[in-house]
Amino acid sequence: MKRKFNETGLCVQNKHYMVDMNETVMEIFEGFIEHGEYFSILGGRQFGKTTTIDLLSKIIRKRNDYLLIETSFEGIGDNIFDNEKTFSKGFLKILYYDTELLDKELAEEFNNASEQVEDFKSLSKFISDFAKSKQAKVVLIVDEVDKSSNSQIFLHFLGMLRDKYLSRNKKRDFTFHSVVLAGVHDIKTIKAQSLSNKTTSLNSPWNIAAELNVDLSFKAYKIETMLNDFLTENTNVDIAKKEISEKLFYYTNGYPYLVSKMCKIIHEDIIKKREDKNWYLKDVETAFKIITYAGYTTTLFDSNAKNLQNNKSLYRFIYEILFGNREKSFVINDQLVYLSKTYGLIKNENGKCKIHNPIFNQRIYDLILSIIDNSGNFKTIYPHDEYYKNRDIDLEYILLRFQNFFKENYSHTDKKFIEREGRLIFLSYLQPIINGKGYVFKEPTVGNERRMDLVVTYNEKIYIIELKIWRGEKYHQKGITQLSEYMDTCSLKKGYLLIFNFNKNKEFKNEIIKINNKEIFAVFT
Repeated sequence: MKRKFNETGLCVQNKHYMVDMNETVMEIFEGFIEHGEYFSILGGRQFGKTTTIDLLSKIIRKRNDYLLIETSFEGIGDNIFDNEKTFSKGFLKILYYDTELLDKELAEEFNNASEQVEDFKSLSKFISDFAKSKQAKVVLIVDEVDKSSNSQIFLHFLGMLRDKYLSRNKKRDFTFHSVVLAGVHDIKTIKAQSLSNKTTSLNSPWNIAAELNVDLSFKAYKIETMLNDFLTENTNVDIAKKEISEKLFYYTNGYPYLVSKMCKIIHEDIIKKREDKNWYLKDVETAFKIITYAGYTTTLFDSNAKNLQNNKSLYRFIYEILFGNREKSFVINDQLVYLSKTYGLIKNENGKCKIHNPIFNQRIYDLILSIIDNSGNFKTIYPHDEYYKNRDIDLEYILLRFQNFFKENYSHTDKKFIEREGRLIFLSYLQPIINGKGYVFKEPTVGNERRMDLVVTYNEKIYIIELKIWRGEKYHQKGITQLSEYMDTCSLKKGYLLIFNFNKNKEFKNEIIKINNKEIFAVFT
């Protein structure tokens, strides 16, 4: 049976096509495990943490001088965190269950100890005696650890491990050689509820942890190794590996789940429907259109939507990144920046917050537009045949119709509202016109130019629209030059410019601008 592209849970070499992670995993082992570091493996949902841990575990298990203890807090319930006694006994019971199939003798040690420990002091002594009695370096790996990180008891447990780590380095105690915690949230910055005064406080029981500066994302050259793996079983298939890998990276920014999901869509949804089984760049574009279609759902997209809709501050922060007039600085100590990065929603691009990848950009963009449309705050339109020409969209006509729509419905609206929301009004207007056959996503701009470059695709054609707030002729000319340069990068001879003008005596007009053998259709609202 042939392997497949995996999108859920652990990737297994004999079942799934995989990226070659040997270099990354060895970097973690040699740089952190061998040095006896305590550290966390962090990443957004489905960012490849569990697979990374599995590969790391395989390396450790091959070494005779190491003893690996591996467990997960997935689905353990809340009762274990009632007090020190329940946690101490429960933790050792978990180790017993997770070790029983691999090493019955070792499992019995944990089982017997679980009957004897009563608190963290006795648990600490067991860990010391256990580590001292072994002829190997004991490594503890706990996956899904942040599911329990809001428990004060768990944080006290981490504090105990921290104290033992510090005492070990002073040669005053025996403990685990290395401890690895994996999850979404960084334990060092978890906000926990104090049991004594019921107030929120910042706890740092994991301040001895080393920073894992290893990138778990899939760069283009790593994606190419997955395609190579695929070709070992599909020898009759031809793939432009380098070009397709780069295009997959462009759309996913190396988010492991999204890379695998795009490949799965190409292989199982696109290729199977035609006789030619080769992979082409247009297949990546089609996969992008499928995965960003508003009706296409996955657990990752559902999780992102839930996180945004359940946290108004987070929603507004992401909203401002997508549609705001000013760029947000990437300062990880800022709670909203940290939370957005924790969920995998943003990345650090030259010190500024950017949506992590074009797929998230499009999905979040659609989510926000849907929320706004359903709120009734913006007036909506319904597409007519006049918006289309020869199976393509007639963007000039659309802009002119929007100009009239804006004049009729928003020309007397509060200036601050329009300056803040005007471009979103246009996006809301445009969405139903291209829905189902195209997509729109925002391209990053350099500096605070109060402008937004939109890439619109429809029927495999690309259109560039710059949305800009009028700030005088000087900035207008600068904007024309910027749009012209961007058109060059997309190899386009025609572009579009939509300008929001807040002057009292403004004129609703349109014009054609010629620049460097290119044409820009400009509309003023």
